[in-house]
Amino acid sequence: QAFFCLLLCIPWGSSCPPSCQCTERAGAKAVLCSSRHLEEIPKDIPRDVVFLKLDANSITRIPSNAFRHLSHLEEIDLSGNAIEKIDRAAFKGVAAGLRSLDLSSNRIRSIPKEALLALKAKLRLANNPWHCECALQEVLWEARLDPDSVRDITCHTAPRQEYVGKPLLQVLDAGANLCSVRQRSTDVAVFVTMFGWFAMVIVYVVCYARHNREESCRHRERPRPPPGAQARAE
Repeated sequence: QAFFCLLLCIPWGSSCPPSCQCTERAGAKAVLCSSRHLEEIPKDIPRDVVFLKLDANSITRIPSNAFRHLSHLEEIDLSGNAIEKIDRAAFKGVAAGLRSLDLSSNRIRSIPKEALLALKAKLRLANNPWHCECALQEVLWEARLDPDSVRDITCHTAPRQEYVGKPLLQVLDAGANLCSVRQRSTDVAVFVTMFGWFAMVIVYVVCYARHNREESCRHRERPRPPPGAQARAE
């Protein structure tokens, strides 16, 4: 019983990941995991962490609920990794309290807008090989981007070749609307589908009419028996 009571008295989240350093900064706990050759986000981060530095590692993905248990988290630095994929619910549970999120200098080409638009944090997204599309445009319009890094969000690929290599902000300032490109593509797809169904209906009606006409012609051309044969049959 004494051992069980001792376990209950141990504060949860007080341990530090073996590859990191845990310190106090102005009364708030900071977990420093910079340049530790990490390939994923550590699972045993203390629950009371406020500042989390995971920069300069080899992390490739931010999975769903990666920080959900870290309710006190205010700043996350994930810059200088190899992040390619961010799940829609990657920052679920920390969206309300997070003040700063650094995703710069990774390998991010696209990101679900749902992952960032719920955040109130100041975002750094510079120096990634972005594919300039509607979702990124919506993030730029609605998210709180760091003004010092917004001009470094450059189109690595884009629907139109003239956008490639240009800052996304410059492309949008020139009057481009990446969401209208997607809308036009959707409209074309709907039109093609409707035209296909309409063509099928026309072909069916034509074939049906032709079949009925051929049946009618065969019925008229069928030879009638002579009157004598008809009388004998009666």
